Formats: sequence, C-alpha cells, structure tokens
Amino acid sequence: MTDKILVLGASGQIGTDLIMQLRLDYGNDNVVASDIKKPVDFILNSGPFEEINVLDENRLLEVVKKYKITQVYHLVAMLSATGEKFPAAGWKLNMDSLFSVLNMAKDGLLKKVYWPSSIASFGPTTPRTNTAQYTIMDPGTVYGISKLSGELWCDYYHKKYGVDVRSVRYPGLISYKTQPGGGTTDYAVDIFHQALKTNSYECFLAENTVLPMMYMPDAIKATIGIMEAPSEDVKIRTSYNLSAFSFDPKTLADKIKSQLPNFNISYAIDSRNDIALSWPQSMDDSRARKDWAWQHDYDLDAMVKDMLENLSKE
Repeated sequence: MTDKILVLGASGQIGTDLIMQLRLDYGNDNVVASDIKKPVDFILNSGPFEEINVLDENRLLEVVKKYKITQVYHLVAMLSATGEKFPAAGWKLNMDSLFSVLNMAKDGLLKKVYWPSSIASFGPTTPRTNTAQYTIMDPGTVYGISKLSGELWCDYYHKKYGVDVRSVRYPGLISYKTQPGGGTTDYAVDIFHQALKTNSYECFLAENTVLPMMYMPDAIKATIGIMEAPSEDVKIRTSYNLSAFSFDPKTLADKIKSQLPNFNISYAIDSRNDIALSWPQSMDDSRARKDWAWQHDYDLDAMVKDMLENLSKE
C-alpha cells in the first residue's frame, strides 16, 4: 500500500522544499500539504492542500481520516526570536500540536511521525564545540524548552506506546525558496537577498558569532532519509544531531563579497546574539552517520554559489 503523507506547516521554510521532494518520490496525490495560510502556487497547483490550524485537533483528525494518512511530517513551530515575544503562545503551539499528532499515532491512526528538533534544545552550559549527541541540555528560550520537552515526549511515546516517531536536530537552515521566518539563524538567508538587492546588509549577530548551518537540500535529504530508514536502524528516539558546516557572519560576508565585490556588511547587534551564544558552534553527528548512513552534500562554498545563482534568477 502506498503511504499517504500529510505535511503540517507546508508553507514554511522546510515545508516548501519538503513537499515538492515528497511529491516527486511518492506521487502528487499521495502528499497532502497543509498550513494555516495558503502555500506558494507551485505547491497549491501540484497536489492536494488543506487549510489546518494545528491547534484544532478535530480539523486535523478530519483531514487524517479523509485522506487515510499514514505518515505525518509535523513542521509547525513558533521559532526562537518570535517565541521570546509571545512565550505562552509559543509553548501552546509547539507542544499542544505535537501531542495531537503523537496521540493519533498512539491510537493507531498513523504509522509514522516526523517531528524536528533544533540546536535550540541546547543551552549556555552545553559544550559548544563538536557538541555530543548526549550532553548537557539547558535551553534558555521558549522555543528551545519546547524542543527539548518534545524530544523527551517523543522518546516516551516510542517506549511506552510503540509510536514510530523520528527526529533530527536541525542546525540553522539556508534556502533561496522562502523568506526568513523569525529564527535567530535567519540572518544567513536574509543576507543573500539584501546583498543582491542593495549590496549591503545590517547583521543582528556579532561578526564572530559562529553557528552550525546546513543548506536546505541536505536538510530535506536528512528528513526523508531518517523517515525511510528501517525502524531498527533508528536507535535514538529523542533526536539525532545533524551537521554540515559552521561559520560566523564575517566569514559568510567574505564569501559573498568574493562573488559580489561591492557588497558590504555592518552590525547592529541585538538580543538574538545572546540566543546564538547559548547554542553550539559545531555538532558531532556521528551517530546519524553510523545508524542510518546520513551524509551531507554541500559545503559552505557550494552553498554560497548555489544561493547566489538561484536568487539572481528572480
């Protein structure tokens, strides 16, 4: 039987790319996009779309039954910077929606669940270089607290109820297909747009604030890869570390300047830099590479080249 897949948060940064790859892999009619707002035209026109507020559990259940959904990719979340402005709403959105999906899987309505975690699940006393899979985790943002809590609940539902839930801890993600969405790492997306529009960028992080990052094609590869791995190979049911490359704003700006000589960067550091300083600079993802053969394709230079080429076409 062909899997029927529902992607919650299909209009977001990850969902936009994930939907199209899943439709290539599974067939357009077998992948249902959903969000509280309509997605871009190429998603809307290539397969089914359902408007869903993930906090409306009855509506979510209605769509799951309507399409006989077997897998859910649950991407909806209020991100770090936005969550600090609306902490209670961020907690409610991030946690209540996860419980709805986990309970549907517990009740036998879903065979498999994907839920992403993040480097935000770490904190200021976490070792910041080559951060281990198992280490101190003391997040200091609502987003990070919800991600760490979610990891533990996913593990609990797997052990207690046999729910096949899978997760990776994303680093900062970079994509040319969507605009920045309220995350601390989103400077690494916005800088490309501003470089091509105005030849300048004002960065809210300090020039030497290093963060782990990943190009979106690799994030999609990892997301689908862990979901398609044999269940016995997925040995960690909290969330796997995931890594590709690390850089600071100055390094990225220099790479862009090598392609766009007139580009200049300036700095207006704000509270997001404090958030970034509580996160890892690099991560050890050897368990993901060992358990389900994860490997990335893009390094920093290849990412910069591809971003500029694609955004220049717009």
